[in-house]
Amino acid sequence: MKNILEICQEVADMAAVARPKDLFSGQSEHENIFKSTAIETLDDLLEYGDWRDSIRQGEIVTNCSQKDYNIKEFCDDFYSLMNETVYIKDTQEKIVGSITPEHYLKEKVFNCPSLDIKFLFQNGRLRFLSLPKGNYKIVFMYRSNAIVYDPTRGYEEKSEFTKNTDIPIFDDNLVKKGVYWRWLRRNGMDYQEEFNSYERALNRTFGTERAAQDINLAGNLFDGNDLGGVYIHAATECQSCE
Repeated sequence: MKNILEICQEVADMAAVARPKDLFSGQSEHENIFKSTAIETLDDLLEYGDWRDSIRQGEIVTNCSQKDYNIKEFCDDFYSLMNETVYIKDTQEKIVGSITPEHYLKEKVFNCPSLDIKFLFQNGRLRFLSLPKGNYKIVFMYRSNAIVYDPTRGYEEKSEFTKNTDIPIFDDNLVKKGVYWRWLRRNGMDYQEEFNSYERALNRTFGTERAAQDINLAGNLFDGNDLGGVYIHAATECQSCE
């Protein structure tokens, strides 16, 4: 694994310019450009998709008098919620599906509730339609906001690049390609070929990670208009599935 400074130094070799020595000295425009292009590259990769190295499991314990839960209070590295991964960890392992704003409004305003617990994910919060029972464990998968490891602190994950020694959580070669085309652009040079190379590498690397598709536990057991939850043990919980 290469740290950010080492990656930028390799980019400098490719561009036939002086190697940066300290990305945080603040005394060299040359090094400042390398630093800013590295930050932009890491942020871009974080936003790109559901990298498996960024996926974490979170847990919220419900309060019987509380409907809204700010996920960052339970997972301080939270970036985004993984779709279809929120469920109640009880004896039936009943999966809870996020409802649309339309269905949320219908049940909330027109008083058409169903028996299942439902939530709406909004502004980093899980908003339950009705008060859940207390001490329910709501388990979910989410994307972490980490972009680097800090080897000087036991490889602690960080959401910001703050040291020359920080190591990207993303593929070294992919980060290098991302820094290179951005460095060329920032210096007014032609970067189209390098950008295309980066895009191909990005699609290939991300595609390799996504090669093993997630299993759809819902299958075709339920009517698409049914707003009920999805059950792992469906045959024991839903008469229509027998």
